[in-house]
Amino acid sequence: MITDGWKKSSYSNGEGGNCVEARGDIADVRVLVRDTQNRALGHLEMPNEEWTAFLATAGRT
Repeated sequence: MITDGWKKSSYSNGEGGNCVEARGDIADVRVLVRDTQNRALGHLEMPNEEWTAFLATAGRT
């Protein structure tokens, strides 16, 4: 689980392009996701199980 701060997507081009960041919360029961270019707009929260399901589905593309 991501616990040591925000992590940028490995699909990021490194030039500040379209990417997201994610991190685990302190209790390690949910994941926070935000837009790298619009950090001040907040983040989405989801339980670990939903994040795991999302990653499994996204990996099928």
